[in-house]
Formats: sequence, C-alpha cells, structure tokens
Amino acid sequence: MAARPNEAVWVEKYRPTSLADMVGQEAIVPLLRAYAAQRSMPHLLFAGPPGTGKTTAALALAHDLYGAEWRQNFRETNASDERGIDTVRTSIKQYARTSPLGDVGFKLLFLDEADNLTSEAQAALRRLMERYSSSCRFILSCNYSSRIIDPIQSRCAVFRFRPYSPESILSQLERVAKAEGKKLTPEALETLVTASAGDMRRAVNLLQLSAARSDTITADDVKEHATIPLRREVEGMLGAALAGNFLEARNRLYAIFTNRGASGEDVLKAIHSYVPDISDALLPPREKVRLVEYLGEVDFRLAQGASERVQLEAVLAHLAASRPAGR
Repeated sequence: MAARPNEAVWVEKYRPTSLADMVGQEAIVPLLRAYAAQRSMPHLLFAGPPGTGKTTAALALAHDLYGAEWRQNFRETNASDERGIDTVRTSIKQYARTSPLGDVGFKLLFLDEADNLTSEAQAALRRLMERYSSSCRFILSCNYSSRIIDPIQSRCAVFRFRPYSPESILSQLERVAKAEGKKLTPEALETLVTASAGDMRRAVNLLQLSAARSDTITADDVKEHATIPLRREVEGMLGAALAGNFLEARNRLYAIFTNRGASGEDVLKAIHSYVPDISDALLPPREKVRLVEYLGEVDFRLAQGASERVQLEAVLAHLAASRPAGR
C-alpha cells in the first residue's frame, strides 16, 4: 500500500485507495469488490462503530469503479453538518439528478453520519433514492442503523462493520511503522491494540503521536498519549473494589481521569469489557448479570449529562457491596 505524498496525517496518508488493500472486514470487502468488478450495485447502508472502515470502503469502492475519474463521480456529504430537509432537496438533489462521467452508468453519493438526518430529511431522501436511482447510487454511513427509517433500509444492501480484530490492527500498525521507518516493541504493539479497542483510526493516530519523539516506540510512549483507560489500570481499580476497598478503588479511578484524561464513557466501556473475565469467586455469575444491568443504567445517565465521577463512584460502590458473604 503506497503512501500518498504531502500528507502529514498518517490516517489519510495510509488510507487504502483500493478494496484490495483493505485489511479486515472479510465478510464485506469481497462483496464490494464484486460490485466494482460488475460495475453494478444497489444503494448501500454501512453501519458500525467509528473507525471500522466505513468511509475507507466507500472511497476505495469509488476508486475501483471509476479509476482516474473517481472525483468527478463521487461526492461526500456529512449529515451531521447538513441534517435538514433543505439540504436533501437542494444540494443532494442537484447532484443526484446530473449524469455521470465515463462508462459507469451511475455516480456515487456518500452520506456520512446519515443517522443524524431528521425524520423529514430521511423521508425526502427516500424519494430521491427512488427517483434518481438510474443516475446515482447512495451509500449511507451510520453508527446506529436503528435510527435510519425502515423505507430507506429496505432499499439498501446493509453491511454491518465490526470493530477490527487485534490481528488486523497489528498488521496495519506494522505496515505503517515500517513505511515511516519506526520500530515498535512487542509491548508497544500490545498497548496500541488494547488502547484502540477495535478502532483502526484511533490506533494509527495513537501510533503517530507516540512516534513523535523517537524512532523506537515503547509501551510507555503509547501510554503517555493514550486517552482511554488501559486494561491493567481497570483491573487494578475493579480488584480494589471487589476486595471491599472502596477508597483505594476511587483513588485509582481519579488517577485514570487525571493521568489518562479519560472520559467517563471510556472508563465505563472498559469496565463492561472486563466483566466476563472477573473470577466467579470474586463476583458470582448472578452478580455479573446485575452489574451489567447496572452499567446500562449508568451509561444512560452519562448520556443524559450526569456527573461522570459520581456515576462511576457509584459503580465502584456497587461492586464493593457485591462481595460474597464472608469475604
């Protein structure tokens, strides 16, 4: 995968320009490559967490379909910036109704963060998808497909992007590091994979930040820039809570906030991912079920603007109170 010149941001510099260069998403990429080879495709809906390759897949599909003429036949619009019905009726409609260039019979319109469109805008978009399907194919990208109205979903082939596997992230990080002349210690690679949590964009950005000072990247370099709590720190915090030492657990939580700059949502996600690995002797299965239910309530409160520290202290207090009798 060749680097494109004059681009300082590694995420863009090493973004694949062809579907053949994409790593991961093995259930999706072969189908998109078939669309490009046949030069025929339906409207598409890409759903999945951030950093899982949705935008990259759309750009790579455009490159494979149109070659050198891809810019004339591809338009990207972010629905979080232009989310109202007027945008759909004006700029999107004007683009969809014009004829494509070259020998492919349609253009592509990539609508990123489509789940931010209002319901009225989505209804108008559905009509455009019906009316101009002969000249334009729509690719909608979203984090939550449930926020896309059913009439649009029924008109699209839905592809669900999953977080990248550790192997896929390792492969890409090693490729980027080699191209930039950087060396990664095994511990640094492990830390990068853990901190990225399946988000390729986060992994590459963290790699670039960590490589700013030296050609050899260590785990300490990565930890200095990681803004999400690492597994070992979360284990220590929960271990103190499960041992009944609430004050120690709270101090570890504050250290994660202060030293890592982590958000409450980051910490909550890390706790949630660690729950299945807690020993049954420390937390019986029934208590794990109750804890997951409680974490769901806390997640909702955080989304509504509740205090991060108060809510996460409540989680630690819940864990300290969940110790088996006699411990």
